[in-house]
Amino acid sequence: MGEEEDSVTVDQNSCDGADSSSSKVLTLPTVLTLGRVAAVPILVATFYVDCWWGRTATTSLFIAAAITDWLDGYLARKMRLGSAFGAFLDPVADKLMVAATLILLCTKPMDAVVVLGPIPWLVTVPSIAIIGREITMSAVREWAASQNGKLSKAVAVNSLGKWKTATQMIALTILLASRDSSFERLLPSGIGLLYVSAGLSIWSLVVYMRQIMRVLLKK
Repeated sequence: MGEEEDSVTVDQNSCDGADSSSSKVLTLPTVLTLGRVAAVPILVATFYVDCWWGRTATTSLFIAAAITDWLDGYLARKMRLGSAFGAFLDPVADKLMVAATLILLCTKPMDAVVVLGPIPWLVTVPSIAIIGREITMSAVREWAASQNGKLSKAVAVNSLGKWKTATQMIALTILLASRDSSFERLLPSGIGLLYVSAGLSIWSLVVYMRQIMRVLLKK
């Protein structure tokens, strides 16, 4: 949910100057992150409950996950509770929640795009772009971490990634909420923001790859 690079950076920075309490595995930020992981199967279950409370529960779970994604990073920084385990788990939790939500929306394309007409690929195309970008960046970061410090800096979080995450979270919230007829009119804006998020995802990937190429060419 929140930009995974930002979350990792926050946790790592917290670890650098943290006291001995940060060596604990189950700090409060980590518990919140574990809660997001545990919420994924519940999100899937409620998504397929075809009544008003199921749709409300799914949307509420996603919103709560987005809030705790910001909150655990804030607490890790302010309370100096960052940990290596938290830095590892946070991006995993984010990717699981986002990927699960995108896949769920793709499984019911007719329900998701009633207002815009029966266009089954409308949600699928940006979903592939977003998930593909996350998989690629995970591989790139793992490779960069095994090389040198300059490459790691080249893939550090930037403002473009934060904008990508913000539009992504808002878009997915709207798309989940619009499954309820009361919010159906919001659907076009949710679809539009999802495409904006997909565009920012690809753009940020290109920026990161260009930065890596600059570092490699200087060698």
